[in-house]
Amino acid sequence: MSPSLEEEQLAWSRIREYCMDAFSEFFGTMVLILFGDGVVAQVVLSGSTKGDYQSISWGWGIAVMFGVFVGGKSGGHLNPAVTFANCLYRGHPWRKLPVYALAQLLGAMVGAAIVYGNYKSAFDAFEGGAGIRTVTGPTASAGVFCTYPAPFMTRTGMFFSEFIASSILMFCIFALVDPNNVNAGHMMPLALFFLIFGIGACFGWETGYAINLARDFGPRLVSYMIGYGHEVWSAGGYYFWIPMVAPFCGTAFGGFLYDVFLYTGNSPINTPMLGLTRLFRPRKNVWSNTRPSAIDTKV
Repeated sequence: MSPSLEEEQLAWSRIREYCMDAFSEFFGTMVLILFGDGVVAQVVLSGSTKGDYQSISWGWGIAVMFGVFVGGKSGGHLNPAVTFANCLYRGHPWRKLPVYALAQLLGAMVGAAIVYGNYKSAFDAFEGGAGIRTVTGPTASAGVFCTYPAPFMTRTGMFFSEFIASSILMFCIFALVDPNNVNAGHMMPLALFFLIFGIGACFGWETGYAINLARDFGPRLVSYMIGYGHEVWSAGGYYFWIPMVAPFCGTAFGGFLYDVFLYTGNSPINTPMLGLTRLFRPRKNVWSNTRPSAIDTKV
């Protein structure tokens, strides 16, 4: 006997509740990429007649704002490096890190695919024909999807640019959510709008301020799938790995700075020896922040 409609709805309600974090991060990141890659597509494919670099900065700010509005039920991280820093310093369960990261990556890929589908005719016209897709050159359009460094950048400069932007991002996020600071509260999405706009306007030129593995790697993978070829990985001296690694280093450092100098709440930093003694105590109540005493453990 088939279940009643009410039973089916209740079953889906249970599934939705169980998967809410994943759904929230997926759709939040998808919206992030829809607006972010969308504005880059409009500027690049129109030959800068429908916007300029500042349009891109505004567009990415809007992208993050609405992404956080959509993904707010899970915290609106939208970024594996932000999730990592929250696990490291704010007691976010480590077991959720792979769930969040996978949902963010898949959401970014779907967002990029939708942008491509919407602008496919514009890609054909800009590149000079259907099926022509280039990463470098006067009609290159690969930058719509992911970031590529400026030609003059050194490998050290590339890493440092992404590192410093990610550090600023996490330092400011921790300030915005600190209950003992000004605290953005319900204005958090709007505050993030200006934060991302500021990072883009002030630090975005050299590497495109990816500051997010999901935002860069997901659309880059989509661009590879739709015909841009191996150059999406080799361009910039195989630059692709830097937006995958530097944001984690940057958010960890930015969070560390905030907790050392400004944060007075529960944090591993606010324990003896900056929490380093916990490394030598392999007990569950030390290593697992899913337990209530994880951060408050006396060390």
